[in-house]
Amino acid sequence: MTENNNKIPFNEDNYTHNINRNNERKLDRRGFMKTLVGAAGVFAISSLPWGATAAKELMGLGDKEYPHKKITDLKSIGVGDAVDFAFPGEHDSAILIRLSDEKFVAYQNACTHLRCPVFWDKKEEEMICPCHHGKFDVQTGSPIAGPPRRPLPEIQVKVDKGAVYAVRVKRYET
Repeated sequence: MTENNNKIPFNEDNYTHNINRNNERKLDRRGFMKTLVGAAGVFAISSLPWGATAAKELMGLGDKEYPHKKITDLKSIGVGDAVDFAFPGEHDSAILIRLSDEKFVAYQNACTHLRCPVFWDKKEEEMICPCHHGKFDVQTGSPIAGPPRRPLPEIQVKVDKGAVYAVRVKRYET
């Protein structure tokens, strides 16, 4: 009895026992590759509208002007002082620094290394990132020390009617 249970139902010398069986293998290698290539094609085509939308948005970033946002009154900020504000969105932290009576600079104040906050050190007249001792040039936002390699994104400002307004984020250029 136990001998019948151990018997292979085909001739042991015949290694092509299933060659003539229909529907033995529903998906062979060629079928699998066709399915894989087809699925990749469908995915690529379905992502085209999103890619076009993203490209359109990125192409217009340099010219995108946000609603002007009042940062501070001129009389509220002295030469050498800084004011923190949010622009363009409420969670986009930024800093405005008054360098002279007529000159203002503003940058998004998230360090370009690991997004730590950047602070203005009035005494040393430098922008510092305390996380990894990064320093940025206050005139250009370019890194001058530490691990950051890219400049801080600049925010263009406008002085109008006794107040300073944030106008647009200057696009980073390589």
